[in-house]
Amino acid sequence: MTDAYVHGQAFANGDALVGVRTRRLMALCLDFVAVSVIATLLYLLLLVFTLGLSFFFLPPLWPIVAFFYSGVSMSSSRMATPGMRALDLEVRMRDTGAPVPFLNAAAHGAFFYLSWFFPLVFLVTLVDNEKRFLHDILSGVIVLRRV
Repeated sequence: MTDAYVHGQAFANGDALVGVRTRRLMALCLDFVAVSVIATLLYLLLLVFTLGLSFFFLPPLWPIVAFFYSGVSMSSSRMATPGMRALDLEVRMRDTGAPVPFLNAAAHGAFFYLSWFFPLVFLVTLVDNEKRFLHDILSGVIVLRRV
């Protein structure tokens, strides 16, 4: 746990939440590009290996890659996706400050991509004092700056 995590409350000093929304938006752009590149390479690789037959069976490849990308990278020892790491963010369990397990991290990613169908849920972060989005609340995580 980081030094700033105290008794289940996010952070005693305000530095951990300063600029989190802006950094998350930039990290999202980086991660979106990374997932797109991975999905495209995987799609082309499978297209070659299956002699074109996968063209009809793999349209949902991008969400599958995004699910595992979020789950594996956030539950790793670095506690962030590559885009988040580039912008000094980390993901932790909100109640304990512990690293996020794979299922919570993957659920976080799935909730995030589902929330794009209901854009008004992104406004939750404007009223939450810890700058959490609805998908953060549902998966029990908090995104913080590394301090």
